[in-house]
Amino acid sequence: MQYQAPYDHRGGSYMGNANWGGYPYGAMMHPAPEPVPYIEHQQAVTVKNDVNLKKETLKLAADASNPGKFSVNFTFDANVAGRMTVMFFAKEGEDCKLTPMKENMQPSVTVPFEQGTGQKFQQPPGSGISFFMFEESELLNVGEAGIYPLAVKAEAFPANSNDGSQNTQITLAVFEKENEEYHVRVVKQILWVNGMRYELQEIYGIRNSVNNNSVGTSDAGKDCVICLTEPQDTTVLPCRHMCMCNSCAKVLRCQTNRCPICRQSIERLLEIKVNNSTNE
Repeated sequence: MQYQAPYDHRGGSYMGNANWGGYPYGAMMHPAPEPVPYIEHQQAVTVKNDVNLKKETLKLAADASNPGKFSVNFTFDANVAGRMTVMFFAKEGEDCKLTPMKENMQPSVTVPFEQGTGQKFQQPPGSGISFFMFEESELLNVGEAGIYPLAVKAEAFPANSNDGSQNTQITLAVFEKENEEYHVRVVKQILWVNGMRYELQEIYGIRNSVNNNSVGTSDAGKDCVICLTEPQDTTVLPCRHMCMCNSCAKVLRCQTNRCPICRQSIERLLEIKVNNSTNE
């Protein structure tokens, strides 16, 4: 059956909203393409960290000698001696300053440590937290007003410094409740070096680029996953996989919005040029 589309006398053409063969004209058009992720360029500098709390090891453990209290345990590495301070309900201020907001109810505790890797930290008996002393809303606070239920401040004392402010790592965590038990989840780690504040973010694969950033070497795991020849220098966000060279990233961003490693949606791409000079 023939169908005559209505004629638009104003423009001298057939109107675009005509129904051809039973299908709306608009349905025949391709959907609008998704926004192309943009590439941000940053210079990465290797920063020396004298003490590092391994955030995946941060846990709560029942204090056997003080029923009802729970102590903080974790593993850490230290290139030099220093001190570890555990605070509850702490607020981060300027210049690496942490202020405990409930010191009268839950005092902070500071413990010195020596140089060494794989050290086990356990909060002294009796100094842990009793969850019955606080409202559940306080314990499950996720960082409102800059206050975190748990903070660990690791200060390093290099031989050429009289204080630990030159190299300090702060780990901020929140409590989560599951099956009527409280657990710890790290939400942020901050590094202060020579008065500069760095917020630590894991980038998967950057270690290969830092250790092997010269073109032409054949170290496994450092090459772009697409061309397999150029070094990796571009990170996918938010999944943080450094897996491509910048040339392949420019092509990929126009073809797909999925990470080639985990297939998560790409919001943006971060090209990182690694400078192996170390800030000390």
